[in-house]
Amino acid sequence: MHPEDVKYSKSHEWVKVLGDLGTVGITEFAKDELGDIVNVELPAIGATVRAGDPFGSVDSVKAVSDIMSPVTGEVVERNDDIVESPELINEDPYGAGWMIIVKLSDPAELDDLMTSDEYEQYIEPE
Repeated sequence: MHPEDVKYSKSHEWVKVLGDLGTVGITEFAKDELGDIVNVELPAIGATVRAGDPFGSVDSVKAVSDIMSPVTGEVVERNDDIVESPELINEDPYGAGWMIIVKLSDPAELDDLMTSDEYEQYIEPE
C-alpha cells in the first residue's frame, strides 16, 4: 500500500530522497482522512522549511489542514500542477500529487522518520 522507497512522518507526510534532494507529499492515509482536496497552498521556491513545522496547507471538503515538513532545507521546486488541479493529490499522492522538492540541509533527520513497515504499524487501528 505504501511505497517502500520513501520515509514517513507521524503527521502523515512522506519524503523520497535522491542525493541531497527530498520530494515531499502527503500519504495515502492522509489523503483518505482528508477527503476530496479542493485547494493547496505551497511555499515559494527559495523558502526554508523546517522538519516538524508547517510549510503549506490543503483544503478539503472536510477541513483545512497544515502540511508539516518531514525535513529541513530550501524549497528548490514546487508542484504548481497541484495548485491548479488539487485532485491530483487524491488521484496519485505518491506520484503526480507530490508537493515540493527540498534541498536537504540535515540528512540525519531522515533517521527520525519511519520506514514503510513502521508506518503501516503506526496507522494500523488498535
